[in-house]
Amino acid sequence: MGIVVLTVVQFIIGVIHVFSGFLLLFASPSAVFVISAQLPEIYSIYTLAFGLLTLIFIYGLWLGKNWGWNGTVAVSMFVLVADTLALLNLPSIPGIPKLAAAAEIIYSLMVLIYLSQTHAEASQKASE
Repeated sequence: MGIVVLTVVQFIIGVIHVFSGFLLLFASPSAVFVISAQLPEIYSIYTLAFGLLTLIFIYGLWLGKNWGWNGTVAVSMFVLVADTLALLNLPSIPGIPKLAAAAEIIYSLMVLIYLSQTHAEASQKASE
């Protein structure tokens, strides 16, 4: 049941980030979303890449593939580090919103904790 919830939530997060990444990259400064003019282009690319990687790796996770688990862990760890650096005003991805960073840190920790528990259980069952 937990993997179903994780894949659904990760799918939604991935789609939102892909949409936001494209929007931030291609929206004109005069568009309704004026925020895109205030953020560095690197943040737009980061958002798009994060969304695409999330969708790719969650597909692998859904299929029970190790690369899906490893990729999801790697992306979650990267987000955890990048957002923590942003909150501490240390060099990170320019443009990461502080409120979003705090929420993403909490969510990434939850994903990492869940995956570490389920991966350990799956490894034990596979060795029996």
